[in-house]
Amino acid sequence: MHLFLVLIHLGAAVMLLLWAVRMVRTGVERAFGAGLRSAMRQAGGSVAGMAAVGVGLAVVLQSATAVGILATGFAASGLMGIKVGIAALLGADLGSALVVKLLSFDLGELIPVLILTGTTLFLKSERRQVRQAGRIVLGIAFILLSLRMIGDATLPLRESAVLPQLAEWLAGDPLTAFTLAALLALGLHSSVATLLIVASFASGGLLSVEAAAPMVLGANLGGGLVAVWLTRGAPLPARRIPLANLIFRGIGALSVLLLLPLVPLHWLGGEAGVQLVNLHVVFNLALLVAALPLAGLAERLTAQLWPTPAEPDMANGGYRSALDRALVSRPNLALASAQRELLRMGETLEAMLRPVMEVLETGDERRIARLRGMDDEINRRHTDITLFIAEVNRAELTAEEARRGLELASLAIDFEAIGDLIAGNLLVQATGKRRARLRFSNEGWRELTALHDRVMANMQIALNVLVSSDVESARHLVAEKAVLRRMERDCHDRHLSRLRSGNAYSIDTSDIHLQVVRALKEINSLLVKVAYPILSEHGHLLETRLAEPIPYRVN
Repeated sequence: MHLFLVLIHLGAAVMLLLWAVRMVRTGVERAFGAGLRSAMRQAGGSVAGMAAVGVGLAVVLQSATAVGILATGFAASGLMGIKVGIAALLGADLGSALVVKLLSFDLGELIPVLILTGTTLFLKSERRQVRQAGRIVLGIAFILLSLRMIGDATLPLRESAVLPQLAEWLAGDPLTAFTLAALLALGLHSSVATLLIVASFASGGLLSVEAAAPMVLGANLGGGLVAVWLTRGAPLPARRIPLANLIFRGIGALSVLLLLPLVPLHWLGGEAGVQLVNLHVVFNLALLVAALPLAGLAERLTAQLWPTPAEPDMANGGYRSALDRALVSRPNLALASAQRELLRMGETLEAMLRPVMEVLETGDERRIARLRGMDDEINRRHTDITLFIAEVNRAELTAEEARRGLELASLAIDFEAIGDLIAGNLLVQATGKRRARLRFSNEGWRELTALHDRVMANMQIALNVLVSSDVESARHLVAEKAVLRRMERDCHDRHLSRLRSGNAYSIDTSDIHLQVVRALKEINSLLVKVAYPILSEHGHLLETRLAEPIPYRVN
C-alpha cells in the first residue's frame, strides 16, 4: 500500500479514536452529569476520600481532564478547597490510567455486540437516559474498532526501511521521545488516546519498549498540560489545582525518565504493549501515593508562585466592561462586544448560583452578602448592555443586526431576572432557614441538590450555546426544560408524601422547599431562552404548543 494511503487510514483511525473517547465522555455527562457533580461536591474535605472520588469519576468519564475542569469550577465557586481539588485530580490521573488498562485488553470480539446493543438503545428508545447509555456503549465499541483499525493501518509500515531507523533513533534519544509524546497528548487533548496509540504501535512491533517507555511518561506530562490549558480562563485560586498537578506530574515524569534505564520493564509483563500500559498504571499509582501527603504543601507553593490578585474595588472604578462605545458606529463589532459583556453576565450568574446549596445549608452571612454584591454587578451590566444596544440602534442597521440587537437585549433582561431570583428568593430562603434554625429532611435535601446540579449543568450548556450558536446543543438545552418540569413535579409529589407521613423536617421547611424548587425551575426556563433564537432561525422551533381542537358535530 502506498505511504499516502497508509497515512490516510492511520489518520482516520486516530480521529475515530478521539471522537469515540469524546462520545463516551459526553454521553456520561449528559446522562449522569448532575449525579457526578453531586458526588464530587458531597465527598467532603477528606483528601483521601476526594482522591477516591477522582479515581471513580475519571473511570466513568474516561478523562482526568474532565475531572480537573470540574474540580477547578467547584474551587472557583468556593465549594471545594484547593488542597482537596489537587487530591481529586491526582486520583483522576490514576482512574484515567485504569481506563487505558481496561481498553488495552483484546476485546475485539465484543465490537459487533456493543454496536448492536448501543444502536438499539439509542434508536429504539425515547427515554433520554437510555439513549445516552446507548451512546456510551457505541463509544466504547468505536474505541475498540479504532484500535483494531490502527493495528491494520500500521501493518504495511512494519515492512518500511525507514521506520526501524526512526524507532531506533527514538530509543537512543529518550528526551526527544518524551517531548514528542507530550506535544502529541497536548495536541490531541487526550492522554488516553495518546497512550492507546503508543501501546498499539508497540504491540505491532513499530516501536520498541525502549522508544515507547519515554513516550508513556511524556504523555502523562502532556495530559497535565491539557488541564492547565483548558482551565486558563478560570480565576487564579482555582487554577492552582491543575498547576499543582502539572508540577507533580512534571517532577515525577522527569525523575522516572532519568531512572528509566534502571527500571526492569520486563517485570511489568511479557508483551511490549502490556509493559507500557502497566508502566502507566504503576507510575500514576506511585505518583498518587507519593504526592497525596504533599497536597497541602503544593497548595502553599502554588499560592506563592501564583498569588491571587487583589479583587477589584467596584466602588473605585474596578468594574471592567467589554462594551466599547468607540464601536457604536460599527454595529456588527458593537454587537459582538455586547455579546462578550452578556457572556460576562452569564459567568457572574454561574458564580452566584453554584454555591447556593452550600449557602442554603450553612446560612453563612458573609457569603450571602458577597453573593448579593454580585447581583449588583449583574444589574449594572444589564443596564449598560441595554443602553449600549439602544445607542447602537440609532445607527443604520441591517435587518439581521437589528434582530441580533433585540435578542441580546432580551437575554440581558433574562439574565438580570435570574440574578433577582438568586438574590431575592434563594438567598432570602437561606437567611430565613438559618434564623429559624431549620434543616431539610435527608430526602428533600437530595431532591433539591439534584435539581440544582441539573440547572448548573444546563447553565454551562446555555453559556456554550451563547458563544457557539450550535444547533444540536440548543436542541438539547430546550429538551432539558421538559426534564426540569418533570423533576419539579416529582419533587412536589414526594414532598407532599412526606408531609402526609408527618415528617417533621419536611413540615418545618415546606415553604422554603417549595420556594427553592420553583426558583430553580424558573431559572432553568430563563436559561433555555438562550436557545430559542438559534432554533427559530434554523426552523427547529414551533410557533405554538397548542393542538388543533377537534370539531364537535351534532348528529
